[in-house]
Amino acid sequence: MAEHDTSAPALFEIGDLPPTSPGRSFMDLEHPDYAYMFGFLQADGHLAQGTGRKGRLTVEINVRDIGVLHEFQRLTPYNSSITERVRSTNFSEEHHSAVWTLCDLNARATINGLGLPYGRKSKKITPPRMEFSRRDYLRGVIDADGSVGHTGQGLPFVSLTTASAAVGAYLCRYAKALTGAARQLRRNTRDGVFNVVYTKEAAVQLAGHLYYPDCLALDRKRTAAVSLASWRRPADMPVRDPGRRWKAWEDRVLLAHDDAAAAAGELGRSEASCSVRLWRLKTGKVRLPETAAPGL
Repeated sequence: MAEHDTSAPALFEIGDLPPTSPGRSFMDLEHPDYAYMFGFLQADGHLAQGTGRKGRLTVEINVRDIGVLHEFQRLTPYNSSITERVRSTNFSEEHHSAVWTLCDLNARATINGLGLPYGRKSKKITPPRMEFSRRDYLRGVIDADGSVGHTGQGLPFVSLTTASAAVGAYLCRYAKALTGAARQLRRNTRDGVFNVVYTKEAAVQLAGHLYYPDCLALDRKRTAAVSLASWRRPADMPVRDPGRRWKAWEDRVLLAHDDAAAAAGELGRSEASCSVRLWRLKTGKVRLPETAAPGL
């Protein structure tokens, strides 16, 4: 699993938010609204460097979500603009979008200094390296690059698609501390991004925690998060055993036997489990264990 950026603040309190204090400075990430805004900007914003001191920060989203851009404009004590446009995309011949544009040099310097790089940034972004309102930051990231709702089978889910190993790992650690649900972070083979998904009770708990009453959020995702709260596991739906992780010494025993049936009894695992693990070890799907020191 990809590791969380160790220079970012440790994950401690994930309970109640501190009260909002008046007089917060622009992009003070301990303020819930600015933490949310920064998470959203990291995921869906773009900083472009022009000639000399010129440049701009832009966020372009579907016009149905224009309300959040007005909130960003309200939170920003610098001149900015919101425009709309209709254009052809890969998904629609007439995509109607809204664009928030901020050009002020001081504002851009502040946001860049917090961790939004100029140019391509999808793999570079990391959680802030100073104290910040954690659940608000993650809600901003999920609002921009994630999904909240019900699957085709009616199961609640919360997901995030990100190219950043640091952001993906941070969500995994945060959600595990909150819900107990562990996720392994792996890039998919098609486009090299991470898809982190929580379902059922973990999704209900995570959504309820991130989308608390009166928080800054996309209206449609806040509504979806609220709708998850009514889900209850059907009586005939079994709770899946989280499983037993393979340890290095078990891999060594399995490779030494080179036979799933022979190793199963010694390891206390099923033959099917040993067979799949042996195939993964031999095909490079999982890393081979290091050679044990004598006596281990």
